Amino acid sequence: MPRVRRIVGVDTARGLAVLGMVTAHVGLADPERTFPPGGWAQLADGRPSALFVLLAGVGLALLSGGEAPVLGTRLVQARLRILVRAVLLVVLGTGLVLLETPVVVILVVYAALFAAGTAVLRWPRWALVVAATVVALLGPVLRQQLAGHVEVDDARPLDLLTVLLGEYYPAIVWIAYVLVGLAVGRSDLRAGRTHAALAAWGAGLVVLGHGGAWAARLLLGRVTELTTAEPHSSTFFEVTGNTGTCLLVLAVCLAVGVRWPRALAPVSATGALALTAYTGQLLAIAVLGDDVVWQPTATSWLAFLLVTVGFCWLWHATVGRGPLETLLHAVSVRAADVAPDTLPPRPEPGDGPAPARAHDDPRTDPVDDPAR
Repeated sequence: MPRVRRIVGVDTARGLAVLGMVTAHVGLADPERTFPPGGWAQLADGRPSALFVLLAGVGLALLSGGEAPVLGTRLVQARLRILVRAVLLVVLGTGLVLLETPVVVILVVYAALFAAGTAVLRWPRWALVVAATVVALLGPVLRQQLAGHVEVDDARPLDLLTVLLGEYYPAIVWIAYVLVGLAVGRSDLRAGRTHAALAAWGAGLVVLGHGGAWAARLLLGRVTELTTAEPHSSTFFEVTGNTGTCLLVLAVCLAVGVRWPRALAPVSATGALALTAYTGQLLAIAVLGDDVVWQPTATSWLAFLLVTVGFCWLWHATVGRGPLETLLHAVSVRAADVAPDTLPPRPEPGDGPAPARAHDDPRTDPVDDPAR
């Protein structure tokens, strides 16, 4: 089965998400919180991580066939690969949590969302969109109700309740981003009509999310826990606004990537090495100390951005797949037995029938990797 080429626009959007998270962690705060509300620095708060998770849904779709979802053995193999990657992400996320940096590590929740996505790989786009809407509406309410009856300790990021209901990345709400990403990934991402549709939906959702929060504040005369669109509030309005922003960013990246892919090479390379880049910045913070987060300077912020982009661009141009990406790919492929077994020697006449082999069946061709 031929390899599927990487989609430059998806990698570029993922690269912007990584650089946005770097900015959220070590970027400068606004001296004056005027316009936009909360200041410009708030644009990097919550939205890049939402884009990172939405693109995880796009990746799940591509890993399982893209526009034409795989069936049978290939579907089983795709699910196994995703689940193995989720386990590896939990291990990596646990290690990064143990560094005790002042950064909330997303990888454990990311892994849980990855695993949950395997249950809906065969859903049609309309069902994914409906499910995402239901989650965005009911998830915040359920989270608020459940949080009042159970103990959620964000200091224990590996706890199941924290994964589901935590302050920053509650899976009970953030699964909506994965569902939207899966729906997007079932589209023709190289088609201009797809880019236009994503841009239109994105603009509408931004207006609905942030305009709806503003209207609710006027009607109620105050801001409540369920009517705010503040970063990491995980309300319907924040999720809707973030989803719209993500779709707009992705639409632009896809459109530019089709026409001028070389111009995007530095950022798309960062997206291709997203896991390595994300891990590297946390290792750097652990080495440099907490002051780089709590007392950032323009120099340190720019250094993080330039080193991240420079390293990823050079590695991608000379080596290809990133070190952590190589590990996830190799282990998940091996675990899912994607590579066909070596066939035994053809039996000589009189030796009896050859033993049956799983890969003798042409229907069990290996799942192609869209991330190659």
